[in-house]
Amino acid sequence: MKIRVVAVQFKPRKGDVEHNLDRVAEVLQQVCEENIPADVVVFPETILSGYFLEGGVREAARPREQVLTELVRRYQPFARPEPLDVVLGFYELWHGKYYNSALYLTLEREAERCRIVHTHRKFFLPTYGVFQEKRFVARGRNIEVFRTRFGPATVLICEDVWHSITGAIAALKGAEVFYVIAASPGRGFHGENVGNVMKWQEILCNMAEEHGIWVVNASLVGFEGGKGFVGNSMVVNPFGQVVVSAPLMKEAMVTATIDTEEIAIARANAPLLADLESGLADLLIEMQEIASEQHARDRQ
Repeated sequence: MKIRVVAVQFKPRKGDVEHNLDRVAEVLQQVCEENIPADVVVFPETILSGYFLEGGVREAARPREQVLTELVRRYQPFARPEPLDVVLGFYELWHGKYYNSALYLTLEREAERCRIVHTHRKFFLPTYGVFQEKRFVARGRNIEVFRTRFGPATVLICEDVWHSITGAIAALKGAEVFYVIAASPGRGFHGENVGNVMKWQEILCNMAEEHGIWVVNASLVGFEGGKGFVGNSMVVNPFGQVVVSAPLMKEAMVTATIDTEEIAIARANAPLLADLESGLADLLIEMQEIASEQHARDRQ
């Protein structure tokens, strides 16, 4: 199966959810009216508000149903005949808590047919250096794989992929496409090279190659409080090769066509996921022992 994906990076207006929903809708209108080949359009982490909100999370957070309703209202005047899937990040109010979340939506011409396919709540919350997420949002509890019109997929948010175990879990659960959304401030500038940009490419390429999966990454751009988000959104194939990437620090849109048939070829060439599956029972025992030891230390 072939999936036409679009990764979008733009600078949101900090804390202005209505304006940023308008910007998302403008991009979708461009996709529809210019007939840009697209089955899935992917926007970055916290695109509806900006990332560094701290206490402002309370004002920017929205229930996921409200985000769907507001986006559908904006989409209807130019909706195309065929469905369009959208991935976007936002601060979510859910069951009395705030989360850094991502939605996977399917938009259709008939408003009543538009729907939320999946919600991912960020599992790993960075709280070090310039990051303070644990102070302002709750942690998600699951790494889930869900069915889309194009097969099984997962959504991960930024720091989620810096821990290799999350990618392994998603791959073991059957994901073939990883939608990775991020808000990564530039760090480690060495001339024209940016340290975390190189690290991001290394992580995404290694994850794709190890598990034989496609990765679609959309990353935030713009400055907030003197910190600049790098962009460089990219699509990586199951062989660990970057198919296309967006420029640094600029608003942009990049397109690619995913061929899921390449997944079987990549996994035959490097059967690392099969090796992981064969050792899973023993690894589970090891993990249980580690958890028991950690629990015992915490009680001391």
